[in-house]
Amino acid sequence: MFTVFDWAVLAAYLLFSLFIGLWVSRGNKNLKEYMFGGGSMPWIAVGISLIATSVSATTFLGAPADVFGDNMTFLMFQIGALLSIVVVGFVFIPRFRTSGINSAYELFEIRFSRPVRRLAAVFYCLHLLLRTGILLYAPSLVLAQILHVDLQLAIVVSAAVAIFYTWFGGIKAVIWTDVMQFCVFFGGGVLVLILIAHSVGGFGAMAAMASEAGKTKWWDASFDISNARTLVSAGFAYAILEIAIRGCDQQFVQRYLSCKDVKAANRSSVLSMVLGCFVSILFYWVGAALFVYYKVAGAGTLPDGIGQNDVFPYFIVNGLPVGVTGLIVAAICAAAMSSLSGAINSLSNTSERDFLGWDESKGIGGLKRAKIWTAVWGILGVFFALFAATQQGSLLKNALFFTGLFTGPLLGMFLLAFFADKLFGTAECRLRSWVVIAAVLCGMGSLVLVQGIPAFGVPAVLGGIFSWPWMPFISMTTTIVVALAVNAVANLFAKRS
Repeated sequence: MFTVFDWAVLAAYLLFSLFIGLWVSRGNKNLKEYMFGGGSMPWIAVGISLIATSVSATTFLGAPADVFGDNMTFLMFQIGALLSIVVVGFVFIPRFRTSGINSAYELFEIRFSRPVRRLAAVFYCLHLLLRTGILLYAPSLVLAQILHVDLQLAIVVSAAVAIFYTWFGGIKAVIWTDVMQFCVFFGGGVLVLILIAHSVGGFGAMAAMASEAGKTKWWDASFDISNARTLVSAGFAYAILEIAIRGCDQQFVQRYLSCKDVKAANRSSVLSMVLGCFVSILFYWVGAALFVYYKVAGAGTLPDGIGQNDVFPYFIVNGLPVGVTGLIVAAICAAAMSSLSGAINSLSNTSERDFLGWDESKGIGGLKRAKIWTAVWGILGVFFALFAATQQGSLLKNALFFTGLFTGPLLGMFLLAFFADKLFGTAECRLRSWVVIAAVLCGMGSLVLVQGIPAFGVPAVLGGIFSWPWMPFISMTTTIVVALAVNAVANLFAKRS
């Protein structure tokens, strides 16, 4: 039961988040301070912010549910994460830091043309807005059940707090609230694990029972590409998805640029990967602990017909001491607000820089306009969350489809921008911008072939061959291959004419 004391804990957390936003807003004298923290943010704080943005409330709630119903084989994703850190550290971050850009997609105008840059920015905005709506809706659905409030109210309140402190404090507020939110998020998971372990005879006994039940299995060396829980899918294919996110997402690039140099940016990236590994292990163990608590040790009973996704929320309300319930609900709010605040801040930067053209001489005028964009994108995020609440299909399938649809081609565009000139050599044979645009459309089309369009019920022509981690790899590879082939043919015709 959610008591008055739990409400007090939750309210105190929300008020403290607002206080941080107001406190750090004092140093925002211009647009660079607002968007990049003056390029002097501590790398430790940036690293924590990176992982806080990555591990949304779906991690807090979804990872335990996954292990409760299956096992820990998705821990192999950390292999892909490690590979992505190496690639991003050597290929992406140095180029971002030395190019003098203020937006990830500014590189495309330098290398190709303004239309290519704007196309990439449109892809990013669509993907992030859809993702943000889902990441805001999913935890709000749980919060509404726990707090016995209207779903729309849960969405609006959590979003309003995030919009408020981001509007005032910019990237500084996002990063420092992320630090606090990560502490609450991670601390809440640790506390739940300790309480469950104590109730079933200690961590050793709990681990033994979880292992005997098959919940601790984390390795599958199979090369079955149709199964996401294999080494080739979770290790290799997922690495492409991680590179696309860590190397092409403006949320990440903006944080790299907020560090003082390349070394600091790389340290923040590595720290986020290490913390991400700890987070995954922690919340997978929470899922195993819940299985032991209810199914093996019999320390608690579940209502008849309860689904695996509802087990953790049920435990939060019925299995935790007074006050701790409020803290765990605050952790869910923390994860949801972290996802929204980072998204709307980066979308504001993309709007100001990639669509309107950021002129630093505008000073405080540009700052005011960026704040307006922050509010606009925040409100749009709320609308998309409310729209997600009306959908009957699988939100997860829709989210995975749009992730592969946009992030794969974006990664292909970056790799072409970095390396295509070395393949074609002379300036006359440079990769043409129209070729890049055509290749991107082909990359998106390839994904429709292997996955269909879940949101509209369009079936896949080649469905069932590839599991979901392969989707960005397929769209990225198609984009690169088509671009290189079409450009080579265009060069051949140009030489003959």
